[in-house]
Amino acid sequence: MKLLYKIMTIGVFVVLANNCSAQNVVSLKSLLNDLTNRDEVAKWPAPYYKEMQASSYDRHSVAPNMPGWYANEDHSNYIRTDTINGRKELVMLDVDGPGAIVRFWLTTFKRAGKIRIYFDGQTDPEITIPAYDLMKIGLNIGTPLLAQHSSYEPKEKGGSTLYLPMPYSKHCKVTFEDNEPDKQPRYYQLNYRAYPPNTKIETFTVKRFNELGDLISSVNHQLIDQDNKIQGHGAAIKGRLASRKQLQLNLPAGNAAIRLLQVKIETEKPADYEQALRSTVLEISFDGQQTVWCPIGDFSGSGVGGKQLQSWYRVVTADGEIISRWVMPYQKSAKITLLNLGTVAVKVSLKATTGKWHWDKRSMYFHADWRNQNSVPIKHAEEDKPTEWVFSEITGRGIFLGDSFAVYNHQHKWYGEGDQKIWTDGIKFPTEYGTGTEDYYNTSWAPVTLYQTPFANAPRADNADSFGYNTFTRTRNLDGVTFKKAFRYTLETLGWENGTADFAATTYWYGFKGAVSKVAAKQTKPEALPNNGSPNLNFQ
Repeated sequence: MKLLYKIMTIGVFVVLANNCSAQNVVSLKSLLNDLTNRDEVAKWPAPYYKEMQASSYDRHSVAPNMPGWYANEDHSNYIRTDTINGRKELVMLDVDGPGAIVRFWLTTFKRAGKIRIYFDGQTDPEITIPAYDLMKIGLNIGTPLLAQHSSYEPKEKGGSTLYLPMPYSKHCKVTFEDNEPDKQPRYYQLNYRAYPPNTKIETFTVKRFNELGDLISSVNHQLIDQDNKIQGHGAAIKGRLASRKQLQLNLPAGNAAIRLLQVKIETEKPADYEQALRSTVLEISFDGQQTVWCPIGDFSGSGVGGKQLQSWYRVVTADGEIISRWVMPYQKSAKITLLNLGTVAVKVSLKATTGKWHWDKRSMYFHADWRNQNSVPIKHAEEDKPTEWVFSEITGRGIFLGDSFAVYNHQHKWYGEGDQKIWTDGIKFPTEYGTGTEDYYNTSWAPVTLYQTPFANAPRADNADSFGYNTFTRTRNLDGVTFKKAFRYTLETLGWENGTADFAATTYWYGFKGAVSKVAAKQTKPEALPNNGSPNLNFQ
């Protein structure tokens, strides 16, 4: 596996080498500042990076259409075993720099052992964690840069996610010395950036981390306590929106960006509210190109029902106000439309706050695509012939920044055993190969309870056995996935037993003019929600 990772890394560097000009030094400080700068995600990265992942995915998965592609032993799989100072260390990550770890997720039942992180060929690790538990890292990181999962138990079961960026100039190796004699299952995902060879990097050190204590505290505070009083030009519409009608808001002409979007939907009868959130569609066009088409409830990240959400890019308040902080630049014009594709009238209010934006060669357009499919077959094992359900497929140049996944599960068994897979720019093996649905959304152990964090949330989970409505959402920042030519994101349809579920997925991304989503080109339309007492709605 070491050879495979080196080949992939060398290939990335060859592609990137001609695209890197002289840039500022990438450091812990610069990455922390980028983490709370919403403008940066709307720009092509400088310096450019390729986002990659190392994980404990089942190594029987070699290629599509070959046996083992849906193999599900996604734990305790490593690159190799190294002997270091007489210790047997299982290698989780081994990559040449320049680069940066930007997300470290793991979970297990029992936590005995030691994790070690080596930078730039160190013989002694820069960081030693005395357990298979990032919460024991021994650094004053704080929440949410370091967060325990909703399933976390202090003594045994559960996991955690680390968002503290750790840059390195030459090399990075992460190992685990397993001291548990009964071979506990160990799951992990390490997301990292691979930069071009001439990128200047200031390697992470514990000393430098301690010097930046005030900045780290400030980042944690900003990620949690956000300000909705964004300065700019406010434009608003409100009123009654009848069935099959629309309301339209034209934004100020010229070089600008939407910086805050606030929407509220109300229905005369409470029983109509969930359907209204699905059948009222948000459509946005920038410079004459439509890039957003999405039911407003799904766009919010809350899925079905308008459940409360508190995240970095989106909020749903207790009284149902939907707040979007995605920065959406445009050069000349922008138009927002609300479409009522439902059968009953709704009361709507929408306010957009725009601010200044300097459009340059790095600027990209914001996209939100939506796809819906009912009765998706869920399969128990590979011999039952599962499939890969496509969230998104894009041609062109851009950056993927997350999704919302609203599910209605028709069975009383967990549907989310499948792994996420992300391909970019024609690479034959996924740049990301996950370990399970809940793992991708920054928690662990299913079925899932409710949780709220800045970059991952489960705002709805109707039943403890996962029957009924479930909503997950994860947005990215430093772990955004760049692509130059193509992007594809799928989820294996694996569960604990054969059955069906309804899937509705929203994907958020930025792209240059000409970038095209196949999901948007073949737009599905909302349908009647299950068990809502409404007649079958024909939105086609």
